[in-house]
Amino acid sequence: MPNDYSPRAKRNYLSLTNTDRLFWRNRVSDLVYVPKSEFERLESIAADKAAESALFANLCRINTLYMIMQAGSGHIGSSFSSLDIVSWLYLNEMSRDSEGAADIYFSSKGHDVPGLYSVLLALGVLPFDKIHQLRRRDGLPGHPDIHTPGIETNTGSLGMGISRAKGMLKAAALDEEEKRAYVLTGDGELQEGQFWESLVSAANTGLGQLTVIIDHNKIQSDTWVERVCDLGDLATKLQAYGWYVERIDGHDLAALESALERCHGINDRPQIIIADTIKGRGVSFMESSVMPNEMRLYPYHSGAPDAVEYGRAVDELVTKAQKAAQVLGMDSLETVEAPLPPRAAPAETAQHLVAAYGEALVAAAEHHPELVVLDADLALDCGLLEFEKRFPERFIECGIAEQDVVSQAGGLALKGKLPVAHSFACFLSTRPNEQIYNNASECTRVIYVGSLAGVLPAGPGHSHQSVRDIAALSGTPGLALVSPSCEAEVAMAVKHAVASAAGSAYLRLESIPVEIAYRMPESYSFKEGCGATLRAGDDAVLIGYGPTLLMQAWEAAEILSKEGIGLRVINLPWLNRVESEWLAEAVAGVPVLVTLDNHYIAGGQGQQVAAALWQCALSEPPEVYHLGLTEIPHCGTPAEVLAAHGLDAASIADTVRGAVQGG
Repeated sequence: MPNDYSPRAKRNYLSLTNTDRLFWRNRVSDLVYVPKSEFERLESIAADKAAESALFANLCRINTLYMIMQAGSGHIGSSFSSLDIVSWLYLNEMSRDSEGAADIYFSSKGHDVPGLYSVLLALGVLPFDKIHQLRRRDGLPGHPDIHTPGIETNTGSLGMGISRAKGMLKAAALDEEEKRAYVLTGDGELQEGQFWESLVSAANTGLGQLTVIIDHNKIQSDTWVERVCDLGDLATKLQAYGWYVERIDGHDLAALESALERCHGINDRPQIIIADTIKGRGVSFMESSVMPNEMRLYPYHSGAPDAVEYGRAVDELVTKAQKAAQVLGMDSLETVEAPLPPRAAPAETAQHLVAAYGEALVAAAEHHPELVVLDADLALDCGLLEFEKRFPERFIECGIAEQDVVSQAGGLALKGKLPVAHSFACFLSTRPNEQIYNNASECTRVIYVGSLAGVLPAGPGHSHQSVRDIAALSGTPGLALVSPSCEAEVAMAVKHAVASAAGSAYLRLESIPVEIAYRMPESYSFKEGCGATLRAGDDAVLIGYGPTLLMQAWEAAEILSKEGIGLRVINLPWLNRVESEWLAEAVAGVPVLVTLDNHYIAGGQGQQVAAALWQCALSEPPEVYHLGLTEIPHCGTPAEVLAAHGLDAASIADTVRGAVQGG
């Protein structure tokens, strides 16, 4: 299969014939899961540990796939590659004392949490009805969160796991408790510097209670690990840090049992088991081992399969589980059907800021040969595939290492290039914050582009909801922060950052598609510190940015207009620049100003606007109200989460109404 940079086309090689597709489309109207009673029945059978654990893992794969289909998103490949290991640990390794205190287990990578949930559901650690609530509010978060029973620590931000375990084991020692800690890491995660930092002191202190298992499935977020940062002789590297190292087939449970037994005999140093696994293990067409070598993207890292793929996958898993159950002497396995949730496709008119950014970046590169792109293993999600295809010599894949990305960008800038550094906003604004400041101190020009910005999508959970990046970056000298409100404004922002800006820029891109009712005024020009009025109104003015909340503001204005309240809605894409004269004119004659932040109120745009308003020294300034986040963001559907934080149209209308009426 030739390289293909289309997300839709990347799965073409897996396509069925039209006849087969019609068969599955007519057949798949329901989802399938394994009820709790079947796990209890399996537990009651005296069977070989390896065979029981293998069947348990396959039943969990069925339930993992069910949860991801219910949610419409999740990480199949990573969950499936690690489920044999996780199942074995929980069924056969994790000890409990008379007080019920368990050994410590957690996944440092976090992507595999649907698989972990399926294990915890099967064992009764989680209420089984939570199987229907992956990525829902008050359900099961998209990445591990300690408020969920059975979860030891928040993960999702990579590289922290071993450090966390060291702290937990030190606390256990201080409390005179004897515990072991098992930490699962990904192999792409090994590109994070903190992983390697954490190795040395664990060996120096002889932390024999710590066993780390690397889920070495050879694929990271976008592509194959060896193409990004080949790990080379990993065992020798880890041994050089003073660790005891084993290497096994991660799906051979007898080999895993033996390796763990040997690790238990090592008391003077920590141990690492390199478990060679297959991403997507258990479903033949999802397994990374069948993917063509020249394939650019692994198709099943994130997201949910379509109904056709789900039908094939669940049929294969159930058939395999039925055969294994019969070998163990069990009757036919019971499964339960549940409706396939409807999935509304984005409207054709929806705004796709990341796609628009990718087009604008390529257009800019055609006229600016000094422009160089750096990526942190998120080329698909950051809209960079077309750039990579068109300008491969100017595309640098740095892997999961944001500090390295930003420092490389600084080096390029010092030598006359215009680097554009990319990652998710939650990681780009925080992990390399010191490096961004260092670049600023050199007075060079660097463009930073953070996608997945804001509170939505909320399914992945708070580790991926970027709601503090404005605060983290707004004080950086010479760095202008910009959040476009539509595709047209994305093009303006890119053109300005590349060709016109005197300093560096941070482009904050919201990744979810949004259908908008507003349009930019024909006379609008992209001018630093200035915005545009999208809707007229004289009773209150609302200033915000980005399509997600500006559209909620627009709908709030529609609600209020029916009550005779006129809400002026203004788009201000500049997050840390407010032009005083423009602001004074924008709020003139209006008694109430509401700022709307897709971010924490603390450090957000609203506080910048309020400070600029004070400097205007108006004779009759409006009364100011701030809307934004004040707590850790919730996980859930867009509607659930916006309402929970008072950022949906109804809540915005309530705030404006109360302010106008003096309530």
